[in-house]
Amino acid sequence: MGLISKGMDVMFGDGRNVVADTVGIFRESAENAGAREAAMKDAALGQFAAEFARPRKGLFDRVIDGLNRLPRPLLAFGTIGLFIVAMVDPIWFSGRMQGLALVPEPLWWLMGAIVSFYFGARHQAKGQEFQASVVESAARAGTVQQSIRALRQMEDAPEQPATPGEPNPALEEWWQAR
Repeated sequence: MGLISKGMDVMFGDGRNVVADTVGIFRESAENAGAREAAMKDAALGQFAAEFARPRKGLFDRVIDGLNRLPRPLLAFGTIGLFIVAMVDPIWFSGRMQGLALVPEPLWWLMGAIVSFYFGARHQAKGQEFQASVVESAARAGTVQQSIRALRQMEDAPEQPATPGEPNPALEEWWQAR
């Protein structure tokens, strides 16, 4: 019996689990990982909140936002216009396309880079605005929960007339009918 007891003490230690402690060195604790992940998310939300705390809605910002919205519709409507012109006046359209065929290839590459950078930057800016709105929504979650709780309490509470003062015979008759 003493030999088995000594063997168990060697394997599991005196009041502690040596196997679990050893495995803990090689495998991450799920509880600690969850705590670290929650702390990281809180830090990221705090950083987003600090970054987007100041709204940018001056006249200059609105004008620039308006100008940034122009290229996409202009490109789309311009392309549709080219199809229409090709059907209405094929000779004029062919002349314009022959002119485009004379544009050197490096200029096409430059045009592609400019358009790519423009739309890429716009995509990034819109992505950051979306992240800011997500942070604002997450910040309002507590207030929304409190409002829902208050609405449910009002729903469960017995209905009372909202107007104190002079009695309203029609309202009293309605209350009695219910």
